[in-house]
Amino acid sequence: MPNSLIVSSSPAALRLKWDVFLSFRGEDTRHGFTENLYESLSKEDIRVFLDNSGMAPGDEIDPTLMEAIEDSALSIIILSPRYANSHWCLGELARICELRRLILPVFYQVEPSDIRRQKGPLEQDFMDHMERFGEEKVGKWREAMKKVGGISGFFVSDDR
Repeated sequence: MPNSLIVSSSPAALRLKWDVFLSFRGEDTRHGFTENLYESLSKEDIRVFLDNSGMAPGDEIDPTLMEAIEDSALSIIILSPRYANSHWCLGELARICELRRLILPVFYQVEPSDIRRQKGPLEQDFMDHMERFGEEKVGKWREAMKKVGGISGFFVSDDR
């Protein structure tokens, strides 16, 4: 219980439905890291939003996801190797950054510098998105990724 005070201590957090919103690429981390993080936070009575629905190709972002982002005091963004491959994840990320609330990045099997500089697989992911979504939208996603890559967070690798 005392740990929930850390997340919920601000007046804004007391009015919000969720303490934490988890943003993650399901196929990379859902069954394992994200699930364990969710369970650990929930055991401490921290109100955590975790999207369990999954999305099929062509689906639009569920409005309840955006509502949960807007109704959360903190977003934990689990940046994994295929995070930027998902336009849904990037849409969440951009909205999270627009709200200017607390962000805690978790660099899961990715280098923070690659996230900031958008190198490696991210570079190709953004090029692929450019064809479908256009320069303006992809530009917003790139800015959000760069911003989050510059925030101190946690680094998780296979050997830890």
